Amino acid sequence: MYILGQIIIGLIVGVVAKLLMPGRDPGGIIITSLIGMAGGWVGGWLGQIMGWYKAGSPAGFLMSVAGAMLLLFAFRLM
Repeated sequence: MYILGQIIIGLIVGVVAKLLMPGRDPGGIIITSLIGMAGGWVGGWLGQIMGWYKAGSPAGFLMSVAGAMLLLFAFRLM
């Protein structure tokens, strides 16, 4: 159940990141979900390491979107 929740949240984060960064992306729903999950992991990890918030707080979603946007930008450069 945890993995399914992470996939759904990753998909939501990936879609929000794509909406905030318009333009052509070489990827579909699977790439969006993967970038969202990876961005959520990176953003959440960095925010917790820096002590900005604790696990499960709403700020984690914003950090996850920021991480996904960063990964989407890097993906576009490749």
